[in-house]
Amino acid sequence: MTIRTGETGRRIAFLGTGLMGAPMARRLLKAGHAVTVWNRDRSKAEALAAEGAVVATIAADAARDAKIVFTMLSDGGAVGNVLIDQGVAEVLKAGAVIIDTSSIAPPIARAHAEMLAERQVHHIDAPVSGGTVGAEAGTLAIMAGGDGSVIAELHDVFAPLGRVTHVGPAGAGQICKLANQQIVAITIGAVAEAMMLVQAGGADRGKFRDAIRGGFAESRILELHGKRMVDRTFQPGGSSRLQLKDLDAVAAMSELFGLDLPLTSVIRDEFRNFVADGHAETDHSGLLLHLEKTNDDQGEKVR
Repeated sequence: MTIRTGETGRRIAFLGTGLMGAPMARRLLKAGHAVTVWNRDRSKAEALAAEGAVVATIAADAARDAKIVFTMLSDGGAVGNVLIDQGVAEVLKAGAVIIDTSSIAPPIARAHAEMLAERQVHHIDAPVSGGTVGAEAGTLAIMAGGDGSVIAELHDVFAPLGRVTHVGPAGAGQICKLANQQIVAITIGAVAEAMMLVQAGGADRGKFRDAIRGGFAESRILELHGKRMVDRTFQPGGSSRLQLKDLDAVAAMSELFGLDLPLTSVIRDEFRNFVADGHAETDHSGLLLHLEKTNDDQGEKVR
């Protein structure tokens, strides 16, 4: 079963209009698509009404006449609740497509794909990377698992959001997102430790960041999260709670595959402690605060 190509102005439902979902829905609206939005906190959906979105009271009503349904929710439990408990899967017509841009465990994504296939509904697990900056600019990296032909037919839908890559069958997008989150977390830790080292040695953190830009240490983490560390602004673009959730999922997958991932294990412990210390909603670049506190505590013990 395929979807029609050559359409313009697709009928889209977008479920979950939080930090990431709202700018993504906004870009779809600006691209000329008819978008109905739903969010558990209705006020976050209503903020898009002025830009042309139709606001639905319940998730199933948003999805009822949609050919394409995006989900951008906190975790696999939230996605399952919307699809099954709130009746979204029930109202979808054969040939519709669910594009789940949430970051969830790969086995859950595969289970959702199997459940929807029984209803002749396509499922694409398409988690994204790039944070709120990428969502607003339409430069997200989109890792898509599922039927490659369906993904190709949705080029006009993905294009306003960023660059999509078909990475494999159902669940493959989520595996790639977890790998992405490994790199993000470990690199945040490396940048934070480097910031501490240069300051302890008498250098300026901001000048250090400027000096190494364009060298082998250049990265989006250094550019964006490094700047947050220099400016000490840690309002969440990506919360530490969600970073820890992804690292917990990596740990589960590494156990399943029999892999030893020592760097991931260490950074997971640091984020667990940071979240437990009251920083669940602090941006993950705020791990710097945790490492600084750890060093201060150790200094007190020595003194």
